[in-house]
Amino acid sequence: MPENPAAPPRRRQRADARRNRERLLTEADAAFREHGTEASLEQVARRAGVAIGTLYSHFPTRDALLEALFRERHEAIMALGDELLADPRTEPAAALARWMRAVTDHTATYRGLAGRFLGSLEDETSELYAACKRMAATGEALTERARAVGAIRADATANDVFALISAAAWLREQVGPADADRLAVFLVDGLRA
Repeated sequence: MPENPAAPPRRRQRADARRNRERLLTEADAAFREHGTEASLEQVARRAGVAIGTLYSHFPTRDALLEALFRERHEAIMALGDELLADPRTEPAAALARWMRAVTDHTATYRGLAGRFLGSLEDETSELYAACKRMAATGEALTERARAVGAIRADATANDVFALISAAAWLREQVGPADADRLAVFLVDGLRA
């Protein structure tokens, strides 16, 4: 597609700015893993060796920083959802369960992330909004497909699925991955017809 001639030319980011951005992402990942999504952004900047203004010039909000950290993971989740929806051989309840496990793993990366994702569905100004809306649409399609063939309860909704995903992510924070995975099976089994 040709570039818009009225748009200003895109400038390449300076090498030091690219390094600062990468250090900020690395330190944010470490801080969020240790302290959850409410970790101090000032501490992230300090650990990256930059001023807080530098952090905000790259990531104007906490959600912008989270979106940058999760961009590739969001794309992987979306690709999995597209694959599960496109493959007619995949049993609908199994497809929904597989997708729920993947989203649970994704949202359990940092303490508090599930809540931020859910909150982003209502906040169109959030940098996470588009990715979360896309994820919600995939969840809705997988839920509807499973419900349509009677593989899950007739009263199960996509909102129920996301509530269960959030519960499973919270469980991971409380009891660890192995026990949380076992309990998540119970949650998914509760959806079955």
